[in-house]
Amino acid sequence: MSLESVCLSLSNPVLVVRGVLTVYDPAVLTGFPLQEPVLRRIIMKASLMNSAKMKTMVISVVAALFLTGCGLQSIPQAKNQTEASLAEVTNQYKRRADLVPNLVNTVKGYAKHEGETLTQVTEARAKATSITIDPSNATPAQLSAYAQNQGQLSQALGKLLMVTENYPNLKADTQFRDLQAQLEGTENRITIARQRYIESIQGFNNLITVPPTSFMNSIVYHHAKMPQWDVTEEEKAKVQTAPEVKF
Repeated sequence: MSLESVCLSLSNPVLVVRGVLTVYDPAVLTGFPLQEPVLRRIIMKASLMNSAKMKTMVISVVAALFLTGCGLQSIPQAKNQTEASLAEVTNQYKRRADLVPNLVNTVKGYAKHEGETLTQVTEARAKATSITIDPSNATPAQLSAYAQNQGQLSQALGKLLMVTENYPNLKADTQFRDLQAQLEGTENRITIARQRYIESIQGFNNLITVPPTSFMNSIVYHHAKMPQWDVTEEEKAKVQTAPEVKF
């Protein structure tokens, strides 16, 4: 091994004594007195090597920070959040749909003359459950139709609940009161889940349309802006305030 390669491999500092640079290192038992021209060349090479390593390290850190801060992770994370939020919305709507048959049968036992209203609820439920949403592949048209059908079921249930006010015996029924509590809780969860979905869409759309994260979307992901959840005028008033179901 040459003296030059030995010096470059050493980690300890060098010592200059009377114009002669001597290298000391615990791994090397003897010192190597080197003439000054050779020493300068070795020091310059070592300095260049260290500088190159430092530049590589700095570039790597800056690149990592740039990619992280410009949407490389945040955009797919936001998309995953919208899908999870939509799945929760559909889950709560399904829970409500599962309550409808028992509710209709209970009301029918006390309000047989309300056949038209009961039929409207049954038909609205069938229509609402006819569309199955896949959160990861749902199209704007599917979401629009789904939201519209769920809104129609909400309106039909509202009419049914108004009818029950005319039947005191129905309101006193234990099964009906149990359904009341379940329906009220479900309506509250629907409102909360839908609001979270609306917020997640807003957050995702901001990432893909507002710089600097929009640049990353244009280069890497090419996601289109997601349509916002749309509801009827009647339900828009319920988006901010959880509904109170009264019987």
